[in-house]
Order: sequence, then C-alpha cells, then structure tokens
Amino acid sequence: MGEREERDFSFLLRRLKERSGRSYEDLAVVSFVSRSTLHRYCNGKSLPSDIGVVMRIARECGAGSRELEQVLRAWSAATCAVGEAAEGAQGEPPALSRDLHARSAPPAVRKAAQEPPVSCSTIPRPPDPRPRPPAPIPLPEPVRGRSGGAAVGRSQGMRLAGVLAALALLAGMAGSAATPARTAPRAEIMRAGQWISGPSWVRAPMPVRREMFGVTINSNTGTMPAFQVGAVRFWDSGTRWASLEPRRGEYDWSTLDRLVAGAERARLPALFVLGGTPSWAAPQAPLTPYGDQSRAGPPEDLADWEALVRALVTRYRGRLEAYELWVMGNDERFFTGDVTVLVEMTRRASRIIRRADPRAIVVCPGMGRLWEPAARRVLERFAELGGYRHCDVAGIKLHQRRAADPPETMLELLVLIDRVFHRIGVHPPLWNTGTTYDIPLQGSLDERRATDYAVRFYLLGLYAADFKLERMYFYNWGGSSLPIVLQAEGGAPTRAALAVEQLQRWLAHTRLRSCGQGLAIALPANVWQCELTLTGSRGAHEAVLRWTVTGTASVAAPGARSVRHLDGSSVSVRPGDPVQITERPVLIIY
Repeated sequence: MGEREERDFSFLLRRLKERSGRSYEDLAVVSFVSRSTLHRYCNGKSLPSDIGVVMRIARECGAGSRELEQVLRAWSAATCAVGEAAEGAQGEPPALSRDLHARSAPPAVRKAAQEPPVSCSTIPRPPDPRPRPPAPIPLPEPVRGRSGGAAVGRSQGMRLAGVLAALALLAGMAGSAATPARTAPRAEIMRAGQWISGPSWVRAPMPVRREMFGVTINSNTGTMPAFQVGAVRFWDSGTRWASLEPRRGEYDWSTLDRLVAGAERARLPALFVLGGTPSWAAPQAPLTPYGDQSRAGPPEDLADWEALVRALVTRYRGRLEAYELWVMGNDERFFTGDVTVLVEMTRRASRIIRRADPRAIVVCPGMGRLWEPAARRVLERFAELGGYRHCDVAGIKLHQRRAADPPETMLELLVLIDRVFHRIGVHPPLWNTGTTYDIPLQGSLDERRATDYAVRFYLLGLYAADFKLERMYFYNWGGSSLPIVLQAEGGAPTRAALAVEQLQRWLAHTRLRSCGQGLAIALPANVWQCELTLTGSRGAHEAVLRWTVTGTASVAAPGARSVRHLDGSSVSVRPGDPVQITERPVLIIY
C-alpha cells in the first residue's frame, strides 16, 4: 500500500495544473514552494507533508469544491499509506486521533470528536481516477480571500501550519455554492490535529514601542529619514572596520561622527554594526563583497579587535544605543572564521562594552540565510558554545524567501529559529537586523504591493511579539534599487514610507493585547488581526488592526464606530455594516 495512493494524488494534482494553464514557476511562487518541489509533487516523486500546501496549489489552479475534496481525499490516503509503510515493521498504524476542542469547534468537528479514534487503515480508499478520468468539469474562478491561500504563521507553542490550513479547508467546503453542505471526511478532520479557538497569543496590554520601527541607513552623509521612524542602524554607510581603521591604531571617525550627530538631531537611537576586517589585520582572509578591500576573516590577532571595540565605545559612550558585534556571522561572504572564534570575539567585545558603557545594548552577531539548514546549524553551534550568554539581544535576519512573498511567511522562518533556540534552552530577545544579501536582485514590487508589504513588515513585528521579537530594522533607507523603497536620499518619502508613518501614528498611544488569525478567532481564514487599546483625551477605546494575507474578505464589526485607512481618511460604520478587509491594513475603532 502506498504507491497507488501517491500516483492517484499526483495524477489529480497534475491534471489541475495542466487545466489551469499556469506554469510550474508561476504556481510555485503563489504556493510558497520551489519550482522543483512542485514538479516532484505533480510527477509522484514526493508528497507534500502539509495540507496547507495542497490547499494553496489546488486553489491557485482554480479547483472547485468537488475537485478540492477529491484531491484532499487522495492526499490523505497517500499520506496515511506512506505512514503505514513506515510503521509496518511494528504492525502499528499511525494514530490520527487528536483531542478536539468540542465546545468551540465547528459542528462537523464536534461530531467527529464524539466518534472513536481512527487510524489510516480505516480510511476508505478514494476511487482510482486514472482508468476512467471524469469528463472535464468547468473550473470556476478561483475563490481567493475567502478560504485557503493564506500564508500560515505559527506563534510559540500555539498553532501549527496544518491546523490553520485544515480549518481553511472546512471553511471553503462550507462556503461553496456549488456543492451542498456536507461533513468533511473524518480522516481529514482528525489530521487537522487539536482544535483550539482563540488568538495566537494574548497577554496583559503592553505599549508598542516606537523603537520597533527601525531602518538601516544606507548613506554616509548624516541625513536621516524625512518620515517618522523609531530607530536607525548603521551599515552600508561607510563605517566598516576597514574604513574606521585603515592602518593599525589610526582611526578615521569622520563618517561615523556625521551619522551619530544626524541621529542625535533626529532623536533616534542608533545601532552600530561591526564587520569588514581591514586587510592589515587579516591579509590572508578572503575579500568581502565590498570594494574597500575589507576581509571576511577574523583578525589574526584578537588584540586588534579588542583595541577597535575599546576605541569605538570610548568615543561614542552614551551616544550609540547598541552594538551589533558582526554583520552576518554565519555567511562566508562576511565571516569565514570558526564559530568558536566568533564566540570569543563576542565575549571580549561584550566585556569591553559593558565596562565602558554599561547602558549600551550588546547585540550578538547577526545570523542570516536562515532559510538554509546549514546556516541554522551555525546559529545552533553559536548557542551551544554559550555565545548568547554574552549579549543582551540576538540579531537575526528575518525576511521572506522571495521579496514577492507575503511578509507573513516570515513567521515560518521565525518558527525555525525558535526551534533552534528551544533545543539549546536559550530564549534571548530578538532584533531583526537585516535581510538577505541578494535582495537587490529580486526585482521591484508595484506601488500597491510595496505599500502593503512595507506596513505589514512592521505588523509582523507586533504579531511575533510572543517570540520576544522587539525590533524590525527595514533594509534600507537611502537606497533606490530594492524591491521596496521607502525613500531615496535626496528624494521625497514614497507612499510606502507615508503609510508606515501613518501606522506609527495609529500605534503611538496604544497598548497591544493580542494577535490572531483566521477561523480560530471567528474570522475568514485569510484575515489577520491584532487587538489594541487606544488612549487619548476622550479616554480609552478598543480597536483592532485587520488585514488579509491575500485577497479580500467582508467581516462584520458589531459595535464598531469608524474605520481608519492608511491614507489618513476615516469612515463611520453603522450597526450591522460589514467592513471590507484587504491586503492593506485598516484600524477599526470601537
């Protein structure tokens, strides 16, 4: 058992793909998998492990309710068959039963919860679709924004991707006009795992700190953003070690002086990033990607490193808020030394900083490329060796796989990072201090999407507060060759920048209570929200930020008084009026 089920699933998936007329590359982008992975699914070489992936592919291919049910049945049977084959030696089929939250679950789930547990062996095989393929069924227009299609986010110890995707399946079946309402197959319900209603996290109201809205300054002039931000970070600004100390013991502080003075005038806390060893300190090390002859290796004599840190902190004591102790410690383009050397550099620098400027924040070396298992292993090794004991904050590079992916997909990466920390038993506060090196090569987003994604980049910081994520440094300010540009130096802020500024105005006098997504909080599966308390001259008001990860949704907002938009406009809401939610966040005031 197993091969037939896998062939059935791949046949159905391949038929949907062919009938959609869409390329593998196009479908891979919107389904958040690689082109080669999607090709393997359609040709029976491998099987998706997540029902959410199956949902996204089928929906993007325009599957109707019957076809969606058919492909999900085939996927369930194939997955069970593979599991039984793996368990066959022990003669124990993999259990599918899970405790269900009967009180708050949909009726179909409550009914299933009262039935005895099932195993894969009890699932009836779907009929073989290949000998007599059904006549072509006209495919309806894809239903986007009502169910499915949502990038799945998981909060620490809470929702798994499969839970949200399976719940999206139930919503899609219930909402279809083409098929009478029916109970979802019991095996599919059980595979969704335990039903838990409620937000991803909830806690006592906490203020939204302005410093969360950071940007990396890509300029050496000392000019600061012309729109509201909360913090700045200096990198790609002419301040690498090779520029600060071109010869041993001879320092050139002119550029950094301008940057620090500019941040002080704007009253912005500044994070300084170390990196780019001078050639004189590591003559045999590989060059960095930059044209200043800086090296990717650590200095041959760590006393040179200590001397730089001491001179830096002595000069800027009380003026620089924080120090990131290397730009990308797990990327060979920026650091080629052993992890043990990086830990020792961190220990020495931290000791110097804490003695010279006790109020300064020590940020451990930034870790990038974290979608790659090899890069996460370096992060894990740094943690195993005790590197995070020497810092106040962990620097991570949090970004989508592709710039065109919804920002919410970064939660998947955050889950992977959190698992690494959990295995080692460390849970430092997190600052998102950058992106991927190849970001300039990924192409520009159109203005609408750039605006939506820039705002949701920072909302991801709110949503991920349960992971101890405290700051989001957008990369970058000043440059103009990136997928999203906030402001090119010398130019005016873009619409994306002005929308980010409006978001900060909304949050300036608020306290954050909870964040959640989809059916678990009685919203459509593609809707995300964070609950707030606003305080002002007229007292406190409840409010919610809402947006969709993709598509649109019409949501009732009982008791709402007004809806505020990022362009500064506001509309009144009458009792019973639905509120249209789109990929551009809105603030609903109660």
